Amino acid sequence: MAMITLQQSSGQGVTVLNNNFIDNYMPEANGEFVKVYIYLLRLLSDVSVPFSLEQMADHFFCTERDIVRALKYWEKEKLLTLSYRSNEDIADITLNMPPLKQTSVSTPVSSSASPLSPSVSPSSETVNAAQPRTSRTSASSTLTPDRVKELKQNDEIVQLLYIAEQYLGKTLTPGEMKKIMFFYDELKLSPDLIEYLIEYSVSRGHKSLRYIETVALAWAQEGITTVAMAKEASSRYMKDYYTILKAMGISGRNPVDTEVTLMDTWLKDYGFTMDIIQEACSRTVLSTGQPSFQYADKILSGWKNKNVRNLADIRLLDAAHEKQKLEKAAARRNQAPKAASQNRFNNFHQRTYDFNEYEKKLLNQ
Repeated sequence: MAMITLQQSSGQGVTVLNNNFIDNYMPEANGEFVKVYIYLLRLLSDVSVPFSLEQMADHFFCTERDIVRALKYWEKEKLLTLSYRSNEDIADITLNMPPLKQTSVSTPVSSSASPLSPSVSPSSETVNAAQPRTSRTSASSTLTPDRVKELKQNDEIVQLLYIAEQYLGKTLTPGEMKKIMFFYDELKLSPDLIEYLIEYSVSRGHKSLRYIETVALAWAQEGITTVAMAKEASSRYMKDYYTILKAMGISGRNPVDTEVTLMDTWLKDYGFTMDIIQEACSRTVLSTGQPSFQYADKILSGWKNKNVRNLADIRLLDAAHEKQKLEKAAARRNQAPKAASQNRFNNFHQRTYDFNEYEKKLLNQ
C-alpha cells in the first residue's frame, strides 16, 4: 500500500487539537459539542475574535442553550472549568489539558489555559436546553470494548440493531450501535421499550441518534420502564405542546425541535403551570404581533428569576411596574421648570396620585 504524506503550506492561522482529545474524547461526544470545543480553541489562538454565547449561537445556527449544554458537557469531562457571576451567568471559561483516559484510575493532568470571558444575555443563564437532565453518563462512554463485544453476541441486541436499521433506513455506525447498547445495558430499557423509542422518534421525523438518546435519557430519568408508560408520557407532553402552540396562535403543524426544547424548559426546568405559560404566550403575541418562542422565553425566564409561582404573583409584578412608571412620571413633572407651570396652556390644577390606592385597584381587577 502506497503511503501518503500530508504537508501544510503555511503555519499561519493554525488551531492545535490535542491527540488525546481526538483519540479518547471526540469519538464519544456529540458532534455539536465537538464543534463548540474546537471553536473555543480557535478563539484562544486569536484574541481579536469577539466572543459571547450569543455570537457563538449565531455562528453555529443554534440557541444559546445549545452552547451552554456543550460547555456543561465538557466541564463534566474536565476539559474546561466554568465560573459564574452572582446572577449565575457564565463569567469565565478556562480550558484544561484533556485528562488521560486509562482503564485504571489515574490522576488527571490539567494545565489551565487563558480564560475566555463571554458577554452573556440574561436568557442564557439557564441550561437546557434544552434537554432533560439526568445523572447517568451520556453517549455510552461507560461501555468498554469487551462489553460491547459481549453485547454483540446477545440475540436481543442483534435483533434491536436490525430493527433500528430498518426504521432509520441506513446501516448503523459503530458509535450508533454503541448508543443502542447503552440504552439496553446502562439505562436498563427493555428491548420492547427501545424498539418503541426508535419507532416513536422516527414517526415524529427524528432519525438522529442524538435525538433518540435524549428521549431515552429522559425516559430513564422519569422512571419509564414499559411501552404503556412511554405512550402515556408522550401523550401528556404532546397535549401540553399543542396547548402552547394554540396559545401562540399556531395550528396545523407539529412543534419543531427548537420549540420543543424551549417548551420542555418552561414545563420541566422552570416548573411553570400551563396558565402561566399561556399568559406569557398571550403577552408575546400582543407585544410582537406574531408568535415568538424566544420572546416568550424572555418573559418566562424573567418571571422565574422573580420567583413567580402563580397568576397572582404576575399581577403583583404588574402593579409594582405600573406604580414605578407613575412615580417616575410624577418625578419628571416635579423637576420641570416653574416657569412652565405659568404657561396659559398649563394653568390648571395638577392631578395628584395616591399610589398605594392605585396599586390596590390594580390587584383587585
